[in-house]
Amino acid sequence: MPPPLRSPSVLSSTPCCAYQLCRTTGQSSRPFSTTPRHDQRVTRARRGLFRWLTAQGENFRNPLSESTNYMGAYDNRVGVLRRVLEQREQIVLDSAERGEASPEKELSAEKSKSLPPETTRDRMPFPLNKAFVSQAVLSEGLRDEIWSRVMREGQSVREVSAQLKVEMSRVGAVVRLKEIEKEWKRIGKPLARPYARAVMSMLPKTPFRPENFVSHESINDLPVHASTGQQIFHPTSESRHFTRLDAAKVFNKRLLPADDRIPHPELVIQHRERVVEELTVQERKERAELRAAEAEEKREKIANKQAQAEARVKKVESDRWEFRFTPINADDAGKDGRGQSGVGWRYGVPLYDRSRGQVKIPTSVG
Repeated sequence: MPPPLRSPSVLSSTPCCAYQLCRTTGQSSRPFSTTPRHDQRVTRARRGLFRWLTAQGENFRNPLSESTNYMGAYDNRVGVLRRVLEQREQIVLDSAERGEASPEKELSAEKSKSLPPETTRDRMPFPLNKAFVSQAVLSEGLRDEIWSRVMREGQSVREVSAQLKVEMSRVGAVVRLKEIEKEWKRIGKPLARPYARAVMSMLPKTPFRPENFVSHESINDLPVHASTGQQIFHPTSESRHFTRLDAAKVFNKRLLPADDRIPHPELVIQHRERVVEELTVQERKERAELRAAEAEEKREKIANKQAQAEARVKKVESDRWEFRFTPINADDAGKDGRGQSGVGWRYGVPLYDRSRGQVKIPTSVG
């Protein structure tokens, strides 16, 4: 039996047929919803987005060439650097104090000049995180100068660090990376220069200007030793002269004092000679030259000792290995066979702790 069909009146009253009828006949009909689609609505967030793109966001589409482009450095209303607005306000105030009614000439001259120097506020990439400040990196000219002084002029890493105010570990890293870069250039390996230029344009840099020297970082910070992490109450008499050497021995008997653990102890000596001893420039120069000569002599002794030890080693090369033989003397082990110069001490001597008749209780206090 075929299914029953609805009457034409019922079919014409359905929404679907009414919508089709309106489309075919061209008659107007009441829409089902007056709300536009989501992509057609102009919401408050959408208006704010386009307002930001035309004001502050334009700076990120066309970034400045002599400044970092961090969001916290721009004014949210006009999209201009805050330090530029402050400079313009200062120009207007100065003109008002001098009695000038129109400072347009000074403002136009200010626009043609370079940007004001950056401050800590301009180096905050995240506006809601005021504690994070972007630190300056070494510029290309400063890295080239570091490599030139170490590799061409033959200066030590310590000397370059003290002269250019760059940490010794960073100086060593710059020299190694520069050597890798030059090796890649020699073998024809391509470098990511566009990427490097793009990254360097977004970061604050420390330039190399001999006439107007800029310090990059603090080079004499004391590294924190693991033994100094604990809190110790050490009683001592008031009449005793308790120095840093004594404080180091309290933490650890083998711990050096702070004056010897800092990266550049010679700077402390120079400061003491200038402020405490009040020596003249010539006297300080003579003492510095004497200390440099003593340090060079010490380095030469260490190098000669290493060269002599290397010369005593007999090398026998095979297809796969290099065998090294060092002559030894049996008397170097000492009477008890535990001497540090002996082979037995190096390769292990049996302990007699479990043997009978051995005294386990200490008989003296060291």
